[in-house]
Amino acid sequence: MGRGKIEIRRIENPSNRQVTYSKRRNGIMKKAKEITVLCDAQVSLVIFASSGKMHEYCSPSTTLIDMLDKYHKQSGKSRLWDAKHEDLSNEIDRIKKENDNMQIELRHLKGEDITSLHHEELGVIEEALEKGLATIRDKQASIEL
Repeated sequence: MGRGKIEIRRIENPSNRQVTYSKRRNGIMKKAKEITVLCDAQVSLVIFASSGKMHEYCSPSTTLIDMLDKYHKQSGKSRLWDAKHEDLSNEIDRIKKENDNMQIELRHLKGEDITSLHHEELGVIEEALEKGLATIRDKQASIEL
């Protein structure tokens, strides 16, 4: 005697829906394990419950990340996070270069590594130091009054 067909639609009763979810989740996990063993296939399965809880299965000796990488290579689709990662990487590189330039400028203002500078660059540093010195003298004079 076979089972009767059921109409595929949302189960309205929350208790019945949870029981069905749990049974079917266990069933699909079992099938994923079986196809891994029987067919020597690499299988990855991720299920998110309506409660937000995640259940996953991944073939032995593989990780979900490996499977996602393989999927992206096979499908020809680029990773969703690649563009964002590239933007952040470019921003980090830009900030590192800016920081390096500021470190060099600070060393020059301290009088270090100035032998490699051209006459014009030395003039700019001299003007910046003179302006800074004038500002300090002005503040010192206003404090003394």
